[in-house]
Amino acid sequence: MSSDPQEILDALDPDQREVAMALTGPVCVLAGAGTGKTRAITHRIAYGVRTGMYVPTSVLAVTFTARAAGEMRVRLRDLGVQGVQARTFHAAALKQLGYFWPKVVGGPPPQIVEYKARIVAQAATRLGLEADRVTVRDLASEVEWSKVSMVSAADYEKAATAIGRPAPAGFDHKTIARLLDSYEEVKELGGVIDFEDVLLLLGGILQDRTDVARQVRDQYRRFVVDEYQDVSPLQQFVLDQWLGDRRELCVVGDPSQTIYSFTGATPHHLLSFGQRYRDATTIRLIRDYRSTPQIVTMANRLLTTASDKHRFPVLDLQSQRESGAEVSCVVFADDAREAAGISERIARVIAQGVAPRDIAVLYRTNSQSQAFEEALAAVGVSFQVRGGERFFSRKDVRSALLMLKGAARSAPDDVSPAQAIEDVLRTAGWSSTAPQARGAARERWEALNAVWELTQSLGEQGLGLTEIVGELDERARHQHAPTVDSVTLASLHAAKGLEWSHVYLAGLSEGLMPISLAQTPEAVAEERRLLYVGITRAQHQLTLSYSQSRSGTGRTARQVSRFLAPLWTGPRDTSQKPQRGVSDQRVPRPRRGEMHGELFVELRSWRSQWAAQHDVEDHMVVPTTVLRALATQRPATWEAFVSTRGVGQERAVAWGEEAFDIIRKYGPS
Repeated sequence: MSSDPQEILDALDPDQREVAMALTGPVCVLAGAGTGKTRAITHRIAYGVRTGMYVPTSVLAVTFTARAAGEMRVRLRDLGVQGVQARTFHAAALKQLGYFWPKVVGGPPPQIVEYKARIVAQAATRLGLEADRVTVRDLASEVEWSKVSMVSAADYEKAATAIGRPAPAGFDHKTIARLLDSYEEVKELGGVIDFEDVLLLLGGILQDRTDVARQVRDQYRRFVVDEYQDVSPLQQFVLDQWLGDRRELCVVGDPSQTIYSFTGATPHHLLSFGQRYRDATTIRLIRDYRSTPQIVTMANRLLTTASDKHRFPVLDLQSQRESGAEVSCVVFADDAREAAGISERIARVIAQGVAPRDIAVLYRTNSQSQAFEEALAAVGVSFQVRGGERFFSRKDVRSALLMLKGAARSAPDDVSPAQAIEDVLRTAGWSSTAPQARGAARERWEALNAVWELTQSLGEQGLGLTEIVGELDERARHQHAPTVDSVTLASLHAAKGLEWSHVYLAGLSEGLMPISLAQTPEAVAEERRLLYVGITRAQHQLTLSYSQSRSGTGRTARQVSRFLAPLWTGPRDTSQKPQRGVSDQRVPRPRRGEMHGELFVELRSWRSQWAAQHDVEDHMVVPTTVLRALATQRPATWEAFVSTRGVGQERAVAWGEEAFDIIRKYGPS
């Protein structure tokens, strides 16, 4: 590769070039979706190295996902840059904590628990709190929020009340504060820490030990932070300790893609960057290279029609692609027909030559995936659910990697890397042609084929067998998976940072988009941004859809999302949603505090039908004790319904609308 720095700049557009040349001082890059932000910041690092301004090992680039960090490393390597650390916040902090812990504390660091559920359940039991699996999950999310927000148990009640944050799972703020204390006690007794503790402990060590802080700051002198709109107070605290009093920081983000505030992420640090660094260089990337003008126009209009658009600066994207197909807007009679209709469309475009890996179905909640899994299987289309089993955790992939490591040690010199890899993968069960069978056999082949394609790509870059195996091992450590040739099913949150040629956005009705749990203006605004993220994942073809009713109900009650009502170009359901709380028959009302027998019977009957439709036991839908509580309390508002002990957010999303309709029919207690 040529050493001429100008070659780095020649590959960029004017705005990206401005980013690459801003090598010193605080820099804030406001980068819209599809504008090439990763290209800009990796070329900035490469330009700094090529001009001699940067020592590669002095640069730490941090982002939020292992995939994004892996993409950075690949691009930097392609640009001839070695030695730059590109990691997630947690990976960078964990490496430093593991290095300094023996010196500062002594001995190895505590074991990290991957999942909080077991410890949360123990903490709840110590307090005598009833908590089933769903409740434990809601409580674990609240524990995580408090820690990334740096809100202690002592401050939790005051902090949560101040921002109007409801306590989860029907508990009050005081009880949650007690749970936070109990959670920390259980961890301490077990001698374990969680992922948030990695950041807390490292930040504390750097804050308290000037010798350790000096060593880290001598190593890392320049920082790049991607997706800065999603930085939490805890991550900002660690970043501040890394920086000290220095100013060599480049942050990149888009306020319009702030979608993780429920986890403690906040755009405050991005939006106030210019106030913190008065002389900061601010650069806007608005040239969209991902999506057609039709898709970009839809995305821009979605944001500009928001009444709260003054809250965040909006980047008006400008598509750089040729004109394409109009955005398609489709209405289906019910959820099952929506899943079937989209699956049939997908089968047709695959038959026309579109690769399955270039297609995605996106939805608001994970519970929506099942219908699409069944419908795609029915038309013979393979799929992968993003957020399911990790690629490198698959047994067949692990076995193939072990065999490749063995081949790297023992392959004869006269065997080419490509031949050695092919021999290993054929032994593992791969073939050059896909099997006709669907199901597990096809999934296994697709996983091994993804390994094959990745190794071929690395071989074409001139890497030898040992280097290819080393790259695979590095990707496995960081969960930087290759692309499998299957249709992707993903929630809108899981789709962040990805892109596909054809995108189907499903379930875009009121109650799902925005989700009914979004009760505040801030929450509704974030739902709009979540939809914006979904729209901007599409490159060539975007299909928006919703169904008029839940499958099996026979009701036409749903309306198109309020966000899309002014933008919808296709037919829509114009029927009026039945008014809740109205009953055609007079129902005898029990006295306050007594269980309404008829309501309980109807709720129990509804539960049995729901369980049968989803092939689960009745008690797995909702315990009978919760049905009794609902029949006794008869919550009059959605907030009260969700807050009922044993309901919680996850259950409310899955079946809350149906149960709440039944309760409202009987009137409040």
